Amino acid sequence: MAPIKVGDTIPDGTLAYFDDDDQLQQVSVHSLAAGKKVVLFGVPGAFTPTCSTKHVPGYIEKSEELKSKGVEDILLISVNDSFVMKAWKKSYPETKNVKFLADGSATYTHALGLELDLAEKGLGVRSKRFALLVDNLKVVVANIESGGEFTVSSADDILAAL
Repeated sequence: MAPIKVGDTIPDGTLAYFDDDDQLQQVSVHSLAAGKKVVLFGVPGAFTPTCSTKHVPGYIEKSEELKSKGVEDILLISVNDSFVMKAWKKSYPETKNVKFLADGSATYTHALGLELDLAEKGLGVRSKRFALLVDNLKVVVANIESGGEFTVSSADDILAAL
């Protein structure tokens, strides 16, 4: 499947997360993004070095600035189960406006055309690192990394696009 690009409508799909009452929730991506400006960003894996020390912290730190520029929600997707995503979220002192969403079987990642085969590293199918700026389900900015790079998908890159 071709990777999602500017002008495309994001596919719908179901992702999972634990809510503030520690209840597992299943949520439709369209229900999170319809009628809103959102950032949807993906990482290869929870607790991995670049994801944990640079990518996610950047969105947490810049979340208020993103909100001030009209972004209503910041949605993090990783090909991990919801329990891992819950633990990863708890590893940060504050997550502010970032919602940690699990795509356990990479179904949604595949629908985006952004899967990354890391089987040779023992990680199986994961997600490419990416950041999408989406306005009412339409992709306005599609910053998709090559391999393990981290050069175009940071919070600063999305802020520059806003």
